[in-house]
Amino acid sequence: LPGFRNISPVVFAGIYPMETTDFLALRDALEKLQLNDSALHLEQESSMALGFGFRCGFLGLLHLEIVLERILREFDIDIISTAPSVIYKFTLSDGTVKEIDNPTHYPDPTFIDKVEEPYVKCHILAPSEYLGAIMNLGMEKRGTCVKTDTVDARRLMLTYRIPLNEIIIDFNDKLKSITKGYGSFDYEFDSYEKSDIVKLEIRVNEEP
Repeated sequence: LPGFRNISPVVFAGIYPMETTDFLALRDALEKLQLNDSALHLEQESSMALGFGFRCGFLGLLHLEIVLERILREFDIDIISTAPSVIYKFTLSDGTVKEIDNPTHYPDPTFIDKVEEPYVKCHILAPSEYLGAIMNLGMEKRGTCVKTDTVDARRLMLTYRIPLNEIIIDFNDKLKSITKGYGSFDYEFDSYEKSDIVKLEIRVNEEP
């Protein structure tokens, strides 16, 4: 239909069956979920440590949690999910742009011209006495405070620009902990910005 466009996922995670024999059951479960959830993005992948599984794209962390919970409850499959990641844009020296969400596909550094990562606009609502702690958290997460609004006598709303990658792991937990549970936040995609990104390889007995 004219004007129709596919929803682009922003958060990616690998989903693998706990037992390798459950791979086909997991594939069927994800395909069934995809029938009534067009925002769920699927592609098959394999890992040296975890065997065969799927690289899945989600709209955000809540979407990721719901899908994992549904696989467990509705299909009774035990799964392992990897830490979520985001899409980085690599501009190579010949002008091609590659979109990469998995470090295993990181291009040869000698051919990289620039790397861009996604930034989000994040609105944090919290009681005003936690302002200092929230600003420290924002700095720790490579964020810049755009503006501060007073909502009422006790509450503030801080608007930050933060790399999406900094939000998807433990940002919510840390925010809840420093504000004693009173802080909340939501975010929206803002833009891609040039960033200093390198690949970190972890080796055990010289094996990556």
